[in-house]
Amino acid sequence: MEPVQSVALAGSVVPHDLSIFGLFMQADLLVKFVMLALMGASFWCWAIIFEKVMRLRQLYARAEQFEETFWSGGSLEELYDRVGARPLDPMTAIFVAAMREWRRSAAKGLADREQIRAGLPARIDRVMTVTLGREMDALERNIGVLASVGSTAPFVGLFGTVWGIMNSFQSIAATKNTSLAVVAPGIAEALFATALGLVAAIPAVIAYNKISNDLERYAKRLENFSGEFSAILSRQLEEKM
Repeated sequence: MEPVQSVALAGSVVPHDLSIFGLFMQADLLVKFVMLALMGASFWCWAIIFEKVMRLRQLYARAEQFEETFWSGGSLEELYDRVGARPLDPMTAIFVAAMREWRRSAAKGLADREQIRAGLPARIDRVMTVTLGREMDALERNIGVLASVGSTAPFVGLFGTVWGIMNSFQSIAATKNTSLAVVAPGIAEALFATALGLVAAIPAVIAYNKISNDLERYAKRLENFSGEFSAILSRQLEEKM
């Protein structure tokens, strides 16, 4: 058997697993925590994105169906009786809230016509405004998570990278070996944290902008419907007076 050369032994490098799983397993404990936090944030963002996209698609479809029924010329009282018990979307909820206030005033027999004529339209507008705000608050829930992840995830990943590179330099100082084969695995592990930060942040930012714009358009649609419905009720009130 040939003797092992001391020079060859000194220059040998322990092989590293540079796969994604290998980079994670070989990383420092703090860097692992950063990676897990970023992966968890990414999954959370994708769950929010999926839920909001599906919800908005459903709401637009229901708004189309409700507006088609609303403007078909049928009785508003019959429409209220049909959907009043359980409104399934914000537009229906606004309609139900306004009709409920209308019926409460009608149930009093319009005893004081001048007082009701002066106060009823304002009450109906206020009820629709409050309902719209409450429904939009429910739709916008968890949207802030996307903004927070999009703005902070790159810096969290950068923190993991800086910490990992510091460990790599400490290893270089301890082994006194500046070979690229020695430095590269530690740097790759560190940069993997930055990559995870970008993977979490980029979809979150794009989705936040898209969903925010869609919610803004939907809120405008609800405001337009509220204004049109208020005008219809005002005309009916004037006819009864």
